Amino acid sequence: MSYDPPRPAGRLLLTPEDKEAPARTLRLRRLGLGERPEPLLDAFAYGLSELTGAAYAMVNFLGEEGQFFAGLHAPAVAPVVRGDGTGALLGRTLPRDHGFCPHVVARRKALALGDVSDYPRFAGNPVVDEFGVRSYLGAPLIDSTGMVLGTVSVSDIQPRAWGQAGLTAIKEQAADLVVRLDRGESDRPVW
Repeated sequence: MSYDPPRPAGRLLLTPEDKEAPARTLRLRRLGLGERPEPLLDAFAYGLSELTGAAYAMVNFLGEEGQFFAGLHAPAVAPVVRGDGTGALLGRTLPRDHGFCPHVVARRKALALGDVSDYPRFAGNPVVDEFGVRSYLGAPLIDSTGMVLGTVSVSDIQPRAWGQAGLTAIKEQAADLVVRLDRGESDRPVW
């Protein structure tokens, strides 16, 4: 897979193709996930934020139409105020071309971006301007069938040196959560 496909006008990065999206959507429905906020996943996201000190933390499930944050921790007020006095608050959904989680899903590997402005392919992502995201750390949720369900991730409005410790921590959190999700396959997830 190439991360440098032909670029549409005005965009530096094209979101990777997601051929598993239809199968993932069915799997998420069987697990009862990805269609509504889950208070226990919100608590999990809060724990990720506490662990890393990041402004945003998410448990993100990717479907055919976009991304859904079934678990979300975000600032109560917009951390970035634009020149016109407005700010953006992160909601539960994002298009597929927003953020870095679709890249984690396509790569099937964790991703650490200490300062997104250091990575031309990521610096032009809409979340940089809309939410002030400057750093990102995420890992895929790969279940027992080998399906990538989504991601656990954190992002911040400041550059962060995540380092090996950060990568290890986010991978461990993803592995822990996917075991819990798999255990709940027959009913609801068991946290």
